[in-house]
Amino acid sequence: MSEPVLAAAAIIVRDEQILLIQRGNPPQQGRWTLPGGKVNPGESLQESVRREVAEETGYEVRVEDQLLELQVPIGDGNYFQIHDFAATIIGGELVAGDDAADARWIPLSELDQFPLTDHLVHYLRKAGVNC
Repeated sequence: MSEPVLAAAAIIVRDEQILLIQRGNPPQQGRWTLPGGKVNPGESLQESVRREVAEETGYEVRVEDQLLELQVPIGDGNYFQIHDFAATIIGGELVAGDDAADARWIPLSELDQFPLTDHLVHYLRKAGVNC
């Protein structure tokens, strides 16, 4: 395998709802997932989470504990090494931006009504989210 492509995302849950974005670009365009993305050179995982959440949702967050690390193949022996962190909203207003087609709070009990990225519910449960 080659070097992983580092990525980081935020798991933000409040009032039995989770903050998700709808992917505006491939892969899995149109599906709902956690706000996050590739880590820029020289950027820490936590800095990446703060930047990505702000760009995709308009929210400022406090990044907390890492809940999950996973490897997702992207073809040709390459893979994403994704680090999912708990995060808490500390400012801003919800507005979809950057490569997010939409952003919204989705009740955990209604996740099955949305086209989610592959295995998202499995990963959320593995991270300790009750969905």
